[in-house]
Amino acid sequence: MGQVLFIVWRESVEALLVVGILYAWLKNGDHHARRGMPYLWAGVGIGLVAAVALGAALVGFTEVLSGNAQDYFQTVMVLVACVLIVQMVLWMKRHGRTLKRDMEASLQKSTQDGHWWGIAVLVALAIAREGSETAVFLYGVGFGQSGHVAPSQYLAVIIGLGLAFLTFYVLQLGGKYFSWRIFFRVTEIMLLFLAAGLFETGVDKLIDMEVLPVVINQVWDTSRILDDSTTFGSLVATLTGYRAHPAGMNLIAYAAYWLVIFLLLRRSKTGMAQKAAGRPA
Repeated sequence: MGQVLFIVWRESVEALLVVGILYAWLKNGDHHARRGMPYLWAGVGIGLVAAVALGAALVGFTEVLSGNAQDYFQTVMVLVACVLIVQMVLWMKRHGRTLKRDMEASLQKSTQDGHWWGIAVLVALAIAREGSETAVFLYGVGFGQSGHVAPSQYLAVIIGLGLAFLTFYVLQLGGKYFSWRIFFRVTEIMLLFLAAGLFETGVDKLIDMEVLPVVINQVWDTSRILDDSTTFGSLVATLTGYRAHPAGMNLIAYAAYWLVIFLLLRRSKTGMAQKAAGRPA
């Protein structure tokens, strides 16, 4: 339940940020700009429908699969969710600082050209992107993998949405300790650990299906300190990739994951520095 709440909270805040930027620009613009407001909400609606449709398709697809096919599908979706989370973190690091400026520039062009549906498409794509990623992430952590959704998972989604609106409101107030920069910095770290947890889950599934070798059956046993079969231990395992008695392949995969993350972040940082150096003074 905790990982579902976190994913819905984080992704919803990002979606609210996009809608908030566009809403503020249209509302504070002239009478011509305010004509785009209905198209903004139309785009939000289209994006939400697309995201819900993907979520329903994932749950429904599980029902028609059985045996090994279902296991392979769920494993692939777990790994896809891991890749999408890493990609999202890297995208936000590259575009987070210019997101507001870029979106406002797109809006201004659409309003000047009179292409009001361009606003709807821009918003729909942004919402659908966040929503579809959320659907894949949720499925990756077990949401609907059995073909149905438990009431506790629905509750986690509702609480996550509520916290997202509250977080958005607090961050909009600004302040020294509650800034968008700090929020994204902290949650990016949490998302990378969540991706590590998903990656380890995928590795576990591949080991169980004998696609990957165990290497060493059990490297250590820390279940007396933190048992990953308990409620709290399971949450920690999902959010960080922790294993109380990991196989050798688990450790190799975990180390490889963080090595790749380090290289990707360093490459992203170098690219941002080169881009900044190339800007005219």
